Amino acid sequence: MEPLMALAIGILYATAIYMMLRRSIVKLVIGLMLLSNAANLLIFASAGMRRGAPPLVPEGATAPLGAVADPLPQALVLTAIVIAFGVLSFAVVLIRRAYEIVKADDLDQMKDTDT
Repeated sequence: MEPLMALAIGILYATAIYMMLRRSIVKLVIGLMLLSNAANLLIFASAGMRRGAPPLVPEGATAPLGAVADPLPQALVLTAIVIAFGVLSFAVVLIRRAYEIVKADDLDQMKDTDT
């Protein structure tokens, strides 16, 4: 399972970098979203791909009983998902406004305008 996850993460990173190197601003944003998803998967994979119970300590015990899931990677990925959604919504509005002004999707044409 872990080699398959490593392969999937590598493919996501490679695809994200390829998309971010394109001249279209829409492809740039798609690459940015793929990059954030790859980073989220990397955090999950580095934390360990195993099932476990919630980290609850029973009354009177000093530690959880049995195998427990680590809540830190889950919290980090949840926060990263919310931030990535905010960045995506801002980028979509920015792309729409830039396209209305420049009438082009090409980054080189947007750089050459004086508006």
